[in-house]
Amino acid sequence: MRRVMGRLTDRPVSKGTQTLVMSYLGVRRAIGIIGLILPVVLGPVGWLAFGIEIQDNMSSYYHTELRDVFVGSMCAIGVFLFCYRGYDWIESWTGYFGCISALGVALFPLDAGSDPLHQRSLFGYFHTLSGGVFFLTLAFYSLYHFPDARSGKHEVAPHESLRDFIYRASGLVILLSLIAMGAHIFLVPEELKRRLNDYNFLFWGEWVAVWAFAAAWLTKGRAILVDIAVDLMALPSRLLRKHE
Repeated sequence: MRRVMGRLTDRPVSKGTQTLVMSYLGVRRAIGIIGLILPVVLGPVGWLAFGIEIQDNMSSYYHTELRDVFVGSMCAIGVFLFCYRGYDWIESWTGYFGCISALGVALFPLDAGSDPLHQRSLFGYFHTLSGGVFFLTLAFYSLYHFPDARSGKHEVAPHESLRDFIYRASGLVILLSLIAMGAHIFLVPEELKRRLNDYNFLFWGEWVAVWAFAAAWLTKGRAILVDIAVDLMALPSRLLRKHE
């Protein structure tokens, strides 16, 4: 019995198939790693290494020296999502929407020094729309695609229930971050909004959402450090079962 993408099969697995499986997992890991590193490079590293103040949101880094980092990272995520093939047409089209929205964020910049809700150009409004679709797409992956237990999509992995918890928690965090940022943009009074902007509320909200999707994709990609973390998280329950 061999494992292919986490599923058991009686058929011998060719070297080419094993390579494709590793490439598939590699795409997941690459998306997760970019999401993990991007906020750190834009925020703390940009401030310490380049003297760039923390911006109101990640999109505002387009108008700083770190523009290439922001645009390149979003384009890379877009390409990876386009190349990512799911188990059915819904998952494939989710990747297409994610690709288009990621490229929209990268190639249609937010107007400099502007509120996402009040743009001076059509490109700026398209950027805001793309950002919302991008995060919703990633939440959809975490809440719907990754924890799917149907036989055609199920991937056997150690501590599956714990992994499903991570996927759903990540999706929930993304949605809660979107709600908080949406409330900030649409509902919060101007005076309070200015105070929150002084503390870069949108930037930190985006950071939380980006790290949440990174956690889901690294878990799905079976990244080594994440697998170790999952094993450690499962250790207390295993010890309790042994003492029962």
